[in-house]
Amino acid sequence: MVATLLPGVTARRVPTERLTVNVLEPVGRTGTPVLFVHGNVSSSLFWQETMLALPPSFRPLALDLRGFGDTDPEPVDATRGLDDYVDDLAALITALDLAPVHLVGWSMGGGVLLRYLLGQPSAIASLTLVNPVSPYGFGGTSGVDGRLNDPAGAGAGAGAANPEFVQRLADGDTGADSPLSPRQVLLAHYVKPPCVPAHLDMLVESMLSTRTGEDHYPGTSAAADAWPGLAPGDRGVLNTMAPTRFRISDLSTAEPKPPLLWIRGTDDVIVSDTSLHDMAYLGSIGVVPGWPGDEVCPPQPMVAQTRAVLGTYGDYREIAISDSGHSPHLDQPAAFRAALIDHLTASAPSSLP
Repeated sequence: MVATLLPGVTARRVPTERLTVNVLEPVGRTGTPVLFVHGNVSSSLFWQETMLALPPSFRPLALDLRGFGDTDPEPVDATRGLDDYVDDLAALITALDLAPVHLVGWSMGGGVLLRYLLGQPSAIASLTLVNPVSPYGFGGTSGVDGRLNDPAGAGAGAGAANPEFVQRLADGDTGADSPLSPRQVLLAHYVKPPCVPAHLDMLVESMLSTRTGEDHYPGTSAAADAWPGLAPGDRGVLNTMAPTRFRISDLSTAEPKPPLLWIRGTDDVIVSDTSLHDMAYLGSIGVVPGWPGDEVCPPQPMVAQTRAVLGTYGDYREIAISDSGHSPHLDQPAAFRAALIDHLTASAPSSLP
């Protein structure tokens, strides 16, 4: 059996007004709280090494979102976009009395934090987005202003998930015999090859904690008249990030504006202007047949969209970590931790009178 908790890290389930949330925390830390939010097909376990590396003046915590890890597997209502997760996050912050809290969100977790920022900016001491999902969602849009390629969101949502990968998750596959096994997906897509991150078996177990099905990953799908013939459904994880469900075009209304850092890996193949998970980009390179061309369905410029929307926030800092993929905290941990710790330290209240 794979040990999932690293030495010095403890887990507990915290009751909130919405559900019971699993929380990881290093033993004996009492400093300024820093709460880590994981991405899709992962869990809080992905943050353990980063948490342990923070200076003792910080108290790192990491939660499992609903349907991941050991948090209650409540169903996901995708008609609310990412707001089921946002409300769960808010309930945990209240239950643990963490505000104002430093927040760090990776991938889908970055989208959760952008929504939380718009709703409760005064509860945030600082915000760090790590390879976040585009503010215009995942798939189905074009241009830096996130124009829908099709009103129904064709090309986005649960129907874009690879069914063999979903089945291997459901089966608890820990092997390496297929490029669609969770282990190989992690090595090829989460980190930049040839990186083999520390504690690989534990990370695979984390991926396998993902609940599968219509209420979870990937969710339900609908038919679409436009290419590629699929549109988002109203339940499950991938539909929460469809551009018809999740859309943030303006961050200027957030007041106050906590310090914001955007960290991204330069070689990310998931959240990218040439994403290997974007149906339009896959069509443009011939992987998905029938692509109608750039004029109808261009690839989504995810990084450019993020930069444009963050520009509406005002002051923020962007750090691009070279030779890094979707998970710079795994494949370039030293550079990632240096950037994060610098941001947290600069954002902490001054100890001077």
